[in-house]
Amino acid sequence: MDWDDLRVFLAVARDDSLSRAGRRLGMDPSTVGRRVARLEQALGRALFVKSPQGYVPTPEGARLIPHAEAAERALTGAADALGQPGDLSGQLRIGAPDGCANYLLPQVAAGLCDAHPGLEIQIVALPRVFNLSKREADVAIAVSRPESGRLVVQRLCDYHLHLAAHRDYLAAQPPLDSLSDLRAHRLIGYIPDMIFDTELDYLAPLLTRSGADAARLTSNSVSVQMQAIRGGAGVGIVHDFAIPGAPGVRRVLAGEFGLTRSFWMIRHADDRRSERLNRLADELAQRLRAEVARLESAALAVGGA
Repeated sequence: MDWDDLRVFLAVARDDSLSRAGRRLGMDPSTVGRRVARLEQALGRALFVKSPQGYVPTPEGARLIPHAEAAERALTGAADALGQPGDLSGQLRIGAPDGCANYLLPQVAAGLCDAHPGLEIQIVALPRVFNLSKREADVAIAVSRPESGRLVVQRLCDYHLHLAAHRDYLAAQPPLDSLSDLRAHRLIGYIPDMIFDTELDYLAPLLTRSGADAARLTSNSVSVQMQAIRGGAGVGIVHDFAIPGAPGVRRVLAGEFGLTRSFWMIRHADDRRSERLNRLADELAQRLRAEVARLESAALAVGGA
């Protein structure tokens, strides 16, 4: 049995699709299909059935998955053992919600690549929870602790959010001296039915306390929300760590309203056996904590009530 065919099999099993598996592997879908067919012929078993949901493992395919994953771990362990002391190389895919992915991970990834020139980092920003069992990411950053799954979960740090607006907007609109004044302002926030984690429902406590109307300009992306705020479209709740990268945006009513949330690092339980991934996760955690602290300090220096 050819390991490379097993690698292709695993990609299809994780992605449910020849095209998505091909993108992961750097192959065209027809090549992926031929490799799966070659493995099926060698084993004398059908490993997938095509369904409206994609490629679903047959019972024989499902039984093969843990053995293929064991081979994957063995090869990863061999690569770790042969690596140079202190050297971290290869690919690391980090999945994160777009606030973290846009405002923190680029700087963190740059530092990691500078320290380890052989490292290739992929940042996947998606407004949903990542499926580590399907290897959508090696490491995921989340805003709440998962309640189930074979996972290694580590609390990274707290981060803070406040109301913010652009100075030009504030100069042209009615005063904002108290939360009740928000009734005269356009709020910016998440599309309510696209909030994938209750920790992201930032506006709910604000609306309760202020009596303001629901947000009139919404997006499922926190980065789009910030661009709207930068453009003077209204007032929104933003990460403090995003403010230094948004000239003209300042915190408002910080003494009256603020939120604290946490970042969590999540890994597949099997990855605890990889010394390389353990070291990468430790360094990623240290650098992300430091970047949150640096940017939040800079946000305080920007000023705002």
